[in-house]
Amino acid sequence: MKSLVYGTLSLWLLMVCVSWAAPEPAIVPGPRDWTLVVTFEHPQLLSLQPRGVSTPTHFWYIIITLTNKTNRDVDFYPNCELMTDTFQIIPAGRAVPPIVFERIKNRHKSKYPFLQPLEKAGNRILQGQDNAKDLAIIWPDFDMRAKGIKIFITGLSNETVTVDHPVAKDATGEPIKVYLRKTLELDYSISGDPALRQSINIDYNGKRWIMR
Repeated sequence: MKSLVYGTLSLWLLMVCVSWAAPEPAIVPGPRDWTLVVTFEHPQLLSLQPRGVSTPTHFWYIIITLTNKTNRDVDFYPNCELMTDTFQIIPAGRAVPPIVFERIKNRHKSKYPFLQPLEKAGNRILQGQDNAKDLAIIWPDFDMRAKGIKIFITGLSNETVTVDHPVAKDATGEPIKVYLRKTLELDYSISGDPALRQSINIDYNGKRWIMR
């Protein structure tokens, strides 16, 4: 039990140290820096009831629209994670069967007729409104004890920075270098009975750009 408590405290302290050390994105971007225009839908729940299974399987998703107004085509290598306030980190797309996206696409076909799953978006975003992409980002259900989640979406900008790790050292005793990318953070709080996933409320607390 003590080891669990100490492990949790160590993880919390490390996260605090990293957040203190991480710089903010540049107020004035460099001449070669770019950031896509992003709009998004808030998290929604999709439940599947497999035949012969008494309890449904839950998934969460958001839909983002990316528009490239940078006057040049740009590379797109996204990384998306959902983090709970209980320190659970879930990469997007993990253990998500294809039928989940098909259900999402059908649910939103009137508003997003060209919706794509994130993993099939390709590695290039062409410039112009006509080339905007509507993408579904999907996660399996998260920790039922969570009272808050943060969603991190990286790959929307090419702005990067390298900082010293607050704890880890290399063989010479120097801090290990950590490579950070400009990342969109979406913050939500959760209320309601955690056992009744269909009835919980997810409230939007805001967004910000961070280096992560």
